[in-house]
Amino acid sequence: MRTLRHVRIPAGLALVLALAAAGCGRAEEQGAGAVLPDPVGRWAVESLTTGGRTLHAPEAARLDFGENQVKGNYGCNGFTATVSFAGTSAVTVTPGASTTMACADMEFETAFAKLFTGRLTIDRGPDRLTLKTADGSTIAMTSAPATPDAPLTTVEWTVQSLISGTSVSSLPAGAAGTARFTIAADLSVSGTLGCNRFSAQVTREGDRLTFGPLTTTRMACDGPAGEVEAKLTDLFASGPLESRIEGRRLTLTAADGKGLIAEAPSDVE
Repeated sequence: MRTLRHVRIPAGLALVLALAAAGCGRAEEQGAGAVLPDPVGRWAVESLTTGGRTLHAPEAARLDFGENQVKGNYGCNGFTATVSFAGTSAVTVTPGASTTMACADMEFETAFAKLFTGRLTIDRGPDRLTLKTADGSTIAMTSAPATPDAPLTTVEWTVQSLISGTSVSSLPAGAAGTARFTIAADLSVSGTLGCNRFSAQVTREGDRLTFGPLTTTRMACDGPAGEVEAKLTDLFASGPLESRIEGRRLTLTAADGKGLIAEAPSDVE
């Protein structure tokens, strides 16, 4: 009978063989094409398909995947969730907290929230990710960021909407584009409230901004622009405001739930 002898493999050769085996495993997963992306990272949502329809995403819709959690935006409302990946082929999503503002495109927001829960399969392509539900509905995304986050300072912010509790309303037609402000690098702020020009000094603690007393011109203002001006004056004087920037969108929210949504110009980098 032949006795098999144990052959000792040198440590260096063992390492080479292990790396080669791992490389073969990755090659089988990736195939002969381009390297496929890891789902963990920032994804810009492009569209949803559900019920035989395609819904195109608002600019702010996104998902930021971590290893165990995800932060995202349905298009207006922000949210968090916990996630559990099954390799790169599936993910199970357990929704967490979310804001509950009444936004302009609630059809998309509602559909997104309904689809992004439970077990979702993952299809990967170069710079693309598609999540699929059990009924075949999809969330299509691209790894290219929709828009880099604008800086808080040295940007002219144009007020687009006012927040009151859980509702968001666009500025009335007569006031659209009239309220604008810029926060300088030294945290001095200047702009227009809708009718009168103003200036102030801002203090910043993390994401909280507190506007000091406003210095304004004294024109008499009425109509939609005057109404917007009164609301913004009260907001800036209400105390610390929580700030959040997503893409070109800045949200300032007071403790009582009132606030504003402003946008930076499209050419901001």
